[in-house]
Amino acid sequence: MIESVLSSLFTLENLLWINVGLAGGIMVGALPGLTGTMAMALLLPLTYGLASIPGVMLLLGVYCGSIYGGSITAILINTPGTPASAATSLDGYPMAQKGHGLKALHVALSASTIGGLFSCAVLLFAAPPIASFALKFGPAEYFALALFGLTIIASVGGKSQIKGLLMGFVGLLISCIGIDPMDGVSRFTFGINRMEGGIDTIPVLIGLFAITEIMAKARDMNKATGTAVKVEKEKTRFRDVLKYKMVLLKSSILGVFIGAVPGTGAAISSFLAYNEAKRTSKHPEEYGHGSEEAVVASESANNAVTGATLIPLLTLGIPGDDVTAVLMGAFLIQGITPGPNIFFDNTTVVYGIFASLIICDVLLYVIAKTGFRFWVRITQLPKHIIFSTVTIFAFVGTYSINQSLFDVLCLILFGLLGYGMRRFQFPAGPMIIGFILGPLLESAFDQTMTLSDG
Repeated sequence: MIESVLSSLFTLENLLWINVGLAGGIMVGALPGLTGTMAMALLLPLTYGLASIPGVMLLLGVYCGSIYGGSITAILINTPGTPASAATSLDGYPMAQKGHGLKALHVALSASTIGGLFSCAVLLFAAPPIASFALKFGPAEYFALALFGLTIIASVGGKSQIKGLLMGFVGLLISCIGIDPMDGVSRFTFGINRMEGGIDTIPVLIGLFAITEIMAKARDMNKATGTAVKVEKEKTRFRDVLKYKMVLLKSSILGVFIGAVPGTGAAISSFLAYNEAKRTSKHPEEYGHGSEEAVVASESANNAVTGATLIPLLTLGIPGDDVTAVLMGAFLIQGITPGPNIFFDNTTVVYGIFASLIICDVLLYVIAKTGFRFWVRITQLPKHIIFSTVTIFAFVGTYSINQSLFDVLCLILFGLLGYGMRRFQFPAGPMIIGFILGPLLESAFDQTMTLSDG
């Protein structure tokens, strides 16, 4: 069995497709607003003419590459390419400002690789029991999980805890915009029909990070010379990240657990891991000011989600998030029905998926490290070129999510809001955390109260 799987995987065609997927995923993940889900949805028609193994390898490459790719721009220009990299920017960008941009990129890549390989190991040996345990999670457990995630606001609130808490509440309030999930009542829509669908995550994230950063840098462009960040040549080795063994282990375990619970995702896991790492750190005061440990925690956690999200998909036929929903579509196109019987009916394909994920994580390290100089050189371009290019991608990426000008308007409004917050020293991190965790917190609370009769 193993020999047949390996012989079917290590062909020139399969390795070509997996490299195409990884390279495309990294580039898409690094571009603001262009998520891995979008890239997979666009590439899905390509799998029609491919056999099952190369088609799945292509999409898995895009998935793994896009999760890591978001950290590149998060570190170098404080613009998370994907929501999963928002926590990485909290310490990755300060590292880059101190001249350790290359080191931050390498730390993020090494932690991502370890987190991804850890999730592969768990998927290979413990998928069925973890899936059955994750299904026992009810609304009360989801609520407790989201509430625990909100405690990170105390860690990223900056100098003023009051301002941090206030922005966390603002994020929760914004997440309430739209139709009440239980009662179907419109909230805070002000009669605007488009707001009944709520505010999308991408415009908020790009507005508060990318547009705010561009406006602040453009304001000071003539006051100083140089590039967006200083990037010094540093000797980096894979084993350097192993000094954070416990952080890697805890964050990877947390990422796997969050990924195995349907309806969560990489963004939630990275913030939870960041919070837990700071809580147990010997140097918590370094967090938010360029801590390697913080980058390790967030990146190992969000990449550990990649293999874990396949656990409920393969064992139960339940897609855990948008990405696995696209993957499920690819499986069905190939005549593969995810669920308990897949381990008996399509054994070769299942173990091919397991092996493909491992290959993806190994090749991710090689491909991404080869491209470090390219990304660093981009940040050394003249400032006006960087700012205008990022702005274009921010607007195009935001519009392409729903083909909606309303999202573009939200991008502008949140950019202006973020700029005002920065001028008056209100932190953006707590607001993002409240906004991301708000829907999960509210729906779990409503369901819990309903099931318990109040």
